[in-house]
Amino acid sequence: MSFDNPQPDKKRVTLRDVAHEAGVSLKTASNVINHNGRMASSTRARVQEVIERLGYQVNAAARTLNVGTTGFVTLAVPMLAAPYMADLADHIIRAARERGYSVYITTYQEDGGEYDAAALLKAFNTTVSDGLILSMTELDRFTPDMLDVHYPLMCLGARTTWEVADRVATDDEADAATAVAHMFERGMTSLAVVGAHRTPDLAQLREAVEGNAEMRLKGAIRECERRGKPLDPELIGVTGYDWSIGNSQRTMQRLIDSGKPFDGVLAMNDQVAIGVMNALAVAGIAIPDEVQVVGFDNNEESAYLLPSLTTMDSRLDWISAQAVDLLLARINGKAGQPHTYLADSRLITRKSTR
Repeated sequence: MSFDNPQPDKKRVTLRDVAHEAGVSLKTASNVINHNGRMASSTRARVQEVIERLGYQVNAAARTLNVGTTGFVTLAVPMLAAPYMADLADHIIRAARERGYSVYITTYQEDGGEYDAAALLKAFNTTVSDGLILSMTELDRFTPDMLDVHYPLMCLGARTTWEVADRVATDDEADAATAVAHMFERGMTSLAVVGAHRTPDLAQLREAVEGNAEMRLKGAIRECERRGKPLDPELIGVTGYDWSIGNSQRTMQRLIDSGKPFDGVLAMNDQVAIGVMNALAVAGIAIPDEVQVVGFDNNEESAYLLPSLTTMDSRLDWISAQAVDLLLARINGKAGQPHTYLADSRLITRKSTR
């Protein structure tokens, strides 16, 4: 293939071209692009058809000057390798697209490095993006001052935001209690938990207010105590912040080797659950006949494990829609005081419980 004689670029299609082709005013064409204005649905459909046929693309710089918005929001996550984060990004993109917005995605360092969440929050550029959706890592130290920014900010996850910024999340404590209750109701007598970040202080955990692992462990402790079968601290498997399959399998193996009896396992997410189930299989322990297992997140692979995994659905459909709607309300100046919005997860019952 030769590039010696490139073809001249096609003339850029303008909004005026769209209006002329559709037989509408420039203002009407602009209203269709910006998803506002009142008009017949047939008119809107006709203009949209012309936009797609001519390949019209919004000039982001001009849009910012004309209407004060870029048409983009940014999602910041600590990583994209984890299945949950990839699923979250996909759901946010779809929710934003349905509302006429596009999404930039960026990652930040979790370990307090040069490109950590604090640096991201300080450097956020409102000339290219109208607002930020921040998935809050459990490793960074957040403060109210960090979240008190001059642009629209929406936070996701199990970290507190002190009502300085909006936050959307599932209720980890209630969800863990639901998962543990499900196993008790199916004959479990002794619970093990895999995925604690550190050796737990049960008194401190009862007072926990943030953190996925902490709130889920708090919910498990609460439900065990409610049933009159307190959780044995020696049956809490500590993985640190490494919830990989391999580390979780090794942690589960240590609990098996301890000889402490258990017949149910709450795994802090589905990746952890896979490691747990691998260790049980290697040890010749039948699931669910001898040990029941419940995970968190309802990742795609959870339905295809052998046996398929009972799990708490992460409600990404609700989280993404709520997060985008609330962020756009802030962008448009229609939001009130920042607030935390929680929803209970759904228990997806499969073959890893009885």
